[in-house]
Amino acid sequence: MTGRDGAGTGAYPPIGEYAFLSDCRTAALVGPDAAVEWLCAPRVDSASVFARLLDRAAGGAWELRVADAGPSGRRYDGTAPVLETRWESPSGTAVGHDFLAVRPPGGEEHRGPVPTGLLVRLLRCERGRVEVRHRLRARPDYARRAARWTGDPDTGALAEEGAGLWLAAAGSGALPGEDPRPRTTADGDAEITAELGAGETLAVVLGYDGRWRGRLDTGRARRLLRETRDAWHAWSAPVLYNGYGADHVRRSAVVLRALMSSDTAALVAAPTTSLPEWPGGERNWDYRYVWHRDAALVVLVLMRLGHRAEAGAYLRGLLRHCTASRGVLTPMLDIDGRTESTERTLDHLEGYRGSRPVRVGNAAHAQTQLDVYGQVLDAVLVFQQVAVGSGGGGAGAGLDGSERATVYGVVETACRLWREPDHGIWEIRDGPRHWTSSKLYLWVCLDRGIRLAELTGDPGQPLERWRAQRDELRESILTHGYDDTVGAFVQSYGSRNLDASLLRIPLLGFLDGRDPRVLSTLDAIAAGLGEGPLIHRYDPRATADGLEGPEGGFLLCSFDMVSALVLAGRLDEARERFEALCARAGHFGLFAEEQSADGAMLGNYPQAFTHLALIEAAMNLDEAGHEESLHAWATRGARGPA
Repeated sequence: MTGRDGAGTGAYPPIGEYAFLSDCRTAALVGPDAAVEWLCAPRVDSASVFARLLDRAAGGAWELRVADAGPSGRRYDGTAPVLETRWESPSGTAVGHDFLAVRPPGGEEHRGPVPTGLLVRLLRCERGRVEVRHRLRARPDYARRAARWTGDPDTGALAEEGAGLWLAAAGSGALPGEDPRPRTTADGDAEITAELGAGETLAVVLGYDGRWRGRLDTGRARRLLRETRDAWHAWSAPVLYNGYGADHVRRSAVVLRALMSSDTAALVAAPTTSLPEWPGGERNWDYRYVWHRDAALVVLVLMRLGHRAEAGAYLRGLLRHCTASRGVLTPMLDIDGRTESTERTLDHLEGYRGSRPVRVGNAAHAQTQLDVYGQVLDAVLVFQQVAVGSGGGGAGAGLDGSERATVYGVVETACRLWREPDHGIWEIRDGPRHWTSSKLYLWVCLDRGIRLAELTGDPGQPLERWRAQRDELRESILTHGYDDTVGAFVQSYGSRNLDASLLRIPLLGFLDGRDPRVLSTLDAIAAGLGEGPLIHRYDPRATADGLEGPEGGFLLCSFDMVSALVLAGRLDEARERFEALCARAGHFGLFAEEQSADGAMLGNYPQAFTHLALIEAAMNLDEAGHEESLHAWATRGARGPA
């Protein structure tokens, strides 16, 4: 296939075949042909520079080719999100390393990996000779325009001032009569060509944030690689978990940190927009935002894995946003903590496999989603429990009095709102309903607020009133949320629809995992929403969610089923499901939001809450026979990472 810009762009690769690179400020996706097909600059929520992921013909990409060879092996370099690729040609062998460069934090910093604003592609010839060609088809502003490169005579670099790009190359070998400096082609792209002999290296660096204007040499590029490896190793070192599914847990932990901003501590749900929940469908959303519903698991997982300072920074970021001080929580924030995000469509892009519309921004910010109150309070209580159990102080100190006052304001809001309908945890773009999962999380909000006040001894809290409201809400859920004829907790009051969000009933401590109502709900969801090891979140037609077409199995719910089965005492079934799900991971061990029955990844990728649920499921299996693992670990006093 020849694209509109003249590139041989081919068919869309499977989502699970993309490698994910991150510097904790932005992210890149590298396709199986070694082309960088997605990069937003200067941040993950900025406009794209390369977007072939969403339009093979017009989106733009950074292509890397070795003559007479295709990539023969691709893997991550240890725990770091550094892509190692091999090429084998008749004339030689080359090994490349692609990474978004970071450095370790300095001094008393608790930032984790620190971004440097550089995308680096380092290629070394190991045997014989290889001919190498880079071609940057940059298409800034979501491919609304072509790049306009200008040369810098002092450094030999190219600049694209409108997008803040700076492209430099250096090497120890070149084609006869040429050097590896970048040049512009007749159609306005940037190109670097070189011929490398055994032991020779070509380094190409793209500065993406407008800050770097330096000269490049291969020694500096190798130092960037070492620093990046060291920074990720330093972050991963405290992750001491060696229990069930340890390899999957460690990889998932790196994914979560890679989705977390080292500048603001915000954790985006995914680094992409508009990857479809079903090919050709309209369920295409921008997930480059922070959702409160990830809060509890983010804090639990970071603290369980030894990263208490980052857990605290993340939680405090949620509490600082402008509406929290008034006790009102919006469903989502941007990376800077703002609560508005204008949703618009990019009609000039065809979408992944023709899936339109392509959306940027997300209108869910304007919805009322009452589950977020429980998500945040659950995170707050666990954070405070760990701080108290570990003696507090330093990076592990709990929330201060003013922060707790903000939290109690959130509890008061929950008392006022729990009888109201909302848009629900799945952000249904239809009229508000009395979603059972929203009521469940409002119960969590009241329960955790009461327990927080009891833990801290904070005076002046209306605990008796809160307890009465909690008991009334619990009775409401048991009376109206459970349907005897269905034999399950149902999606909303008065409906008979199943909803996999209710798998979390035992995980949140609302009912024991062996309660007959929980067991019958698990069986009903497995029968009505199951597809092999996959669990669909709901039936779109029965739910009437306002959108056309099907969607894949929801991986968060699929791993939640594992955790629920552990608490139900059905360990063999839980292990079987966990192993089957992990076997469905993408090439690099990563998961999207959803998956089809045939194993194709669907939805934005990689997805934070899928990896969070994987970690939770693994730890529940590791402590099978005990109460829910992550919450139990915090309740036991959090003696430190196991």
